[in-house]
Amino acid sequence: MRTIAEINDRIRQRQAVVWTVEELKANVAEMGVTQAAKQVDVITTGTFEPMESSGAILNLGQTDPPIKIRQCWLDGVPTYSGFGAVDLYLGATQVGETSDGEEMREKGGGDVIEDLIAGNPVQLRAVGQVTDCYPRASFETTITRDTINQFYLFNPRNLYQNFIVGVNGGDRPLFTYLGPLQPRLGNAVYSNPGALSPLLNDPDLQLIGIGTRIFLGGGVGYVAWEGTQHFPLQKRLPNRTPIGPAATLALIGDAKQMDRRWVRGCYFKSYGPSLMLGVGVPLPVLHEEVVARCAVRDQDLAAPIVDFSIPRRVRPTFGLISYQQLKSGRIVVDGKSVRVAPLASLFLSRQVALELKQWITAGTFTLTEAVAPIPADRTFLPQDVWGSQMTID
Repeated sequence: MRTIAEINDRIRQRQAVVWTVEELKANVAEMGVTQAAKQVDVITTGTFEPMESSGAILNLGQTDPPIKIRQCWLDGVPTYSGFGAVDLYLGATQVGETSDGEEMREKGGGDVIEDLIAGNPVQLRAVGQVTDCYPRASFETTITRDTINQFYLFNPRNLYQNFIVGVNGGDRPLFTYLGPLQPRLGNAVYSNPGALSPLLNDPDLQLIGIGTRIFLGGGVGYVAWEGTQHFPLQKRLPNRTPIGPAATLALIGDAKQMDRRWVRGCYFKSYGPSLMLGVGVPLPVLHEEVVARCAVRDQDLAAPIVDFSIPRRVRPTFGLISYQQLKSGRIVVDGKSVRVAPLASLFLSRQVALELKQWITAGTFTLTEAVAPIPADRTFLPQDVWGSQMTID
């Protein structure tokens, strides 16, 4: 029906018809797939949820005399310095330290990233490896996003295509990456926004590839690679959506353009710091099948209910549950009515899709052709398989 070049021409002329994915689903219910596909050019999706496999690359600019940084702290949070002399990587889940080396569990890399994006000053303390070309031994200063050369997010694993529902069938509270899980099935938590989620509306990643331009943290970003733990061979329903964690993407974008509204440091009690991140993906309507896939509803999507009280990599499940049931606020687990809440903000996920729609409608955001597809044949390799083969003489 259309090409990306044709859609971009319409965007530049401010003639493109852009619907959020929720608007698309509502219009399909009213007029059907064929008529909807004739009208819409771009569908915008969005999510705002914790994405702990995220971080920022910073280049400070050299000091005088020069320094080769080998240890570094930003507002007390250790920052990786094992590559270029003044290049740093700040992980979102890195825990802060006090001056005597004790952990500050409620302060983490995600908080520092948020502060830098907000334009706030951040204290830097660095220890150098003294060499003939890098004679400086230490350095302390205050930096902001405007006083360093580069500051961009490079996130190894974002946008999980589906995830799990966490419950706790044990006798004590558990503190997890989904937040607190109360004992004896006291609550349930799910993280994916379901029918709003970018990758569930393009289940085989036919529209998303390396080089796809996206909304990342309130700025422009790109799909850089497959994400870590990318597992497209997950079992799938007849509509091609996976029944558990499947595809993931690595994302990159200039953090100097970002907005702290969409990049927020957070902390999970007795688990650690993380990063709440807003990501929006535009889906070009190249043919009618795009609309048919995006018409998927919460009742057509399912996630496994996983019992975290079993301390194993593969935990027992209580079966699958639809996102329609999850969003009702209560589900039935093992015969018990259990209250359930999302870890993702459904409101802000909608706002991401809406803001991306506004960018495209205004002609300020065009689409890109992918330069390569995301691999569809990656298997998942657990370490216990290899460890079981090792022997000690």
